[in-house]
Amino acid sequence: MKREIHVSKLGSDTNNGSLESPFLTISKAAKIAEETDTVIVHEGTYRERVSPANSGRSDLHRIVYTAAEGERVVIKGSEIITEWVLFKDDIYLARIDNSLFGDYNPYTQTVSGDWCIFPIDPMVHTGQVYLNGKAMSEKADISLLTEEMTWCALVTDTTTEIYANFGCSPTGELVEINVRPGCFYPDIPGINYITVKGFEMAHAATEWAPPTARQTGMLWTRWSKGWIIENNILHDSRCSAISLGKEISTGHNLSTRYRRKPGYRTQLETVFMARHEGWDKERVGSHIVRNNKIYDCGQNGIVGNLGGAFSEIYGNEIYNIGTRHDFIGYEIAAIKLHAAIDTSIHHNLLHNSVRGLWLDWQAQGVRVSANAFFDNELDFWVEVTHGPHLIDNNIFASKDSLLNHAQGGAYIHNIFCGKISTAPVPYRATPYHLPHSTEIIGTSRIYGNDDRFYQNIFCTTGTNQYDGCPSDFEGFQKRVIKNIAETTNMDIESYCFEKLPCYINNNCYLGGAVAYSEEINKTVSAEKMKVEIVREDDGFYAEIYCPVDPRSEASEIMCTENLPITYMTEQLYEAPDGTLIAINTDYCNTERGENPVLGAFETLTKGDNRIKIW
Repeated sequence: MKREIHVSKLGSDTNNGSLESPFLTISKAAKIAEETDTVIVHEGTYRERVSPANSGRSDLHRIVYTAAEGERVVIKGSEIITEWVLFKDDIYLARIDNSLFGDYNPYTQTVSGDWCIFPIDPMVHTGQVYLNGKAMSEKADISLLTEEMTWCALVTDTTTEIYANFGCSPTGELVEINVRPGCFYPDIPGINYITVKGFEMAHAATEWAPPTARQTGMLWTRWSKGWIIENNILHDSRCSAISLGKEISTGHNLSTRYRRKPGYRTQLETVFMARHEGWDKERVGSHIVRNNKIYDCGQNGIVGNLGGAFSEIYGNEIYNIGTRHDFIGYEIAAIKLHAAIDTSIHHNLLHNSVRGLWLDWQAQGVRVSANAFFDNELDFWVEVTHGPHLIDNNIFASKDSLLNHAQGGAYIHNIFCGKISTAPVPYRATPYHLPHSTEIIGTSRIYGNDDRFYQNIFCTTGTNQYDGCPSDFEGFQKRVIKNIAETTNMDIESYCFEKLPCYINNNCYLGGAVAYSEEINKTVSAEKMKVEIVREDDGFYAEIYCPVDPRSEASEIMCTENLPITYMTEQLYEAPDGTLIAINTDYCNTERGENPVLGAFETLTKGDNRIKIW
């Protein structure tokens, strides 16, 4: 029977949870909420970590946690600190009893682990100090607190001393410090079919979340299935805001902790251990993350290894990720996913971050469609995956558009404003899977190439870096057969030194971008395309000056039937359910014509264009 459980700042945990007699804490409701229940939280700030105790049984029997309609509900991992005394000069001191932190003290827990590379000595901590909602910068010791908005901590057996240079007296100001490792996640894996919507969450002391560790987040699905995370505002997580990632049983920073094996090797072991322990579509993944605003986080807006497979991520605006540079590592991006098998990432706005989207390892069957990237240090990085991955109708507007350390990609109807780099990865062999499955059928290094580029617009770098690759699979086979005839070697040596084919046709090259030497149909102009993303009161617009007519009589609707299968996985570009697909709409969901316009927008014309993108 469906039931509503109410929570209010005017309630009590001794109440019965009705609208007339609400609970005081969300945690109380989370202990008793069961399938088909809806927990409705009313206006106010709740300083607690919510740990849902029970699962929903199915998508039709989920447990919903929601903010009351029209009411602002904030869940914070911080506490207010008011007892400050002047220590010396402009530095204030708060002495806090360690009992406040329970069994997790963020001022002893460092941001460290596999692929976290700086700082090393001393490290920064998962704790953070905020003045009137703005994060301050951690320093190593008191002598370095010479600038405003800086802090450091000294922890003893009984107390944690916070020293801070606020640039003002903290009296009458709102000073908060991270206390809890997160805001919303279960204590155990396997809590399925949970909906979390309409909340604001902030100030979590989250840990560094590489693919080889327990990947905590401010909001963490914790190795479960079928969550819906929607219409939330998440900000100021020390590391990651939303985690769809793995739990601890398959390893936790083993490379950094013991230095016995490289991180690549422990990550490979993680994949096989996860399979051994039941990583499959029936138990893990299939989440929906939509229409959230995520910003001001140190590592990721959304992170996840293995646990984000079969998911859909759309309608999210994610920005200011990793831009404080309090720490630096190889896992920082607005969205960073490993093993995003059959995951759809579409209609997101990813901007002003160190990296926009980073897909790493086993991005097999992923589709990245109709996203806008701008003002990032790098828009999109795809790494050591074998395909198929379909990248269509995106606008990559930053100075660095694409870093391609993979093979088996299909890039269709994109606008690449910045630099494109591609390279093989010969020293790492990564897994590939049966279609639409987590079942592993092999591992291989990344030979490079085996990419498809159709009907894109290139504004800076073109496709000439594929020169020397055969333009079809038959050309590759002829080279291999020649090697076999000359060496009588039928094994891998006859294959691995030959460049895989590329499939490139009917693209537009502007402003000095150079085409692949064997491309037959192409549009070329030395004149530059100008692209600017501007923000207005009603949203974001792409202002584009296109120097050529972007229509081409040679263009066609690209679809499963006319995209060559991938070399290593031998898989079609198809939907997760195995049905055929066609790229027959543009970024704005406008239907494409019989001879579609090149680039992401079917309405693009020669000259000035102004298109609303968000």
